Amino acid sequence: MKIGIIGATGMLGHHTSKAVLDAGHELAVIHRKESNLDKINDLTFESRIGDLNDSDSLIEATKELDYLLNCGAYYPTLPLPLRTELATAAAQMDNFIEAGERNSIKKMLYLGGSIALPKAANGLGNEDLIFDKAPDNKTPYVQVKWLMDKMAREAGIVVGIPSMTFGEYDWAPSTGTFIVRVARNNMPQFVEGNRNVIYAGDAGRGLLLAVEHGRKGERYLLTGRNTNMTEILQTIAKVAHVDLKTKQIPLATAKMVSKIQGFQYTLFKRIPTLSATSIAIMGSGQHLDGTKAKTELGFEAETSFEDGFKKAFDWFQRMNLIYKK
Repeated sequence: MKIGIIGATGMLGHHTSKAVLDAGHELAVIHRKESNLDKINDLTFESRIGDLNDSDSLIEATKELDYLLNCGAYYPTLPLPLRTELATAAAQMDNFIEAGERNSIKKMLYLGGSIALPKAANGLGNEDLIFDKAPDNKTPYVQVKWLMDKMAREAGIVVGIPSMTFGEYDWAPSTGTFIVRVARNNMPQFVEGNRNVIYAGDAGRGLLLAVEHGRKGERYLLTGRNTNMTEILQTIAKVAHVDLKTKQIPLATAKMVSKIQGFQYTLFKRIPTLSATSIAIMGSGQHLDGTKAKTELGFEAETSFEDGFKKAFDWFQRMNLIYKK
């Protein structure tokens, strides 16, 4: 099979690309012209220039593919108007869908987020949880993820949803921010909440299984261990060999700080350290049930909770992203 991946320079895209090659498939990396491909120099791939914001380029870049995975879907990073964020997300998803249709791609996958699931009444989320209308929470991140999830399912695209993911190749970093900040003793506060955590290598393997064996228009939760933020931070501190120096604060307090920082961005363009996206993720956490992926895809996480954090921490050290003692 020839499999195309959009977003291969990101953490999950990189791990999914490795899974594609390990399974013996051909890999085509679809990337913007300015992308830094040095980040994926450990992969063997065909380079194809295409942009989710440019329909023509994406159609050209996705020709003669069997499967196509979008591991680089849009998400808000700055405090912009909701209508702007939704327009960007919808346009990119339309372009993704059109590329698949025009090139008769057998199956496509969208890398979604568990934030598109309403909270389960019993505290254990699964794929059947669907908002019957746009969520009441008007945070752009929530609205964008809900919209793209809806568009993907309605277009017959498989939706793969890894839980909270830690691993190598998290250059930004994203969830790896917790690792960096705890290791540097630079995380004075956190908001408690339930989470499910999976190692990125397992998640990448699960995403490949989802596009290979998943049913079109269906969601698949790729899960590891159900836990909470306290245990996550304690485990990072153990792996990093530091004392955990942070205290829990209420979600309401974090929301207030985020609003103040959003206002400061509007006035002074000062980048928020506690974004509306972060708050949305903190407030939406829940435990997750991965039974469907196990039953239909044969997927189970193989890397232990602590080993996943150790792999990520070791990579951050090798890349000099954590100040070494």
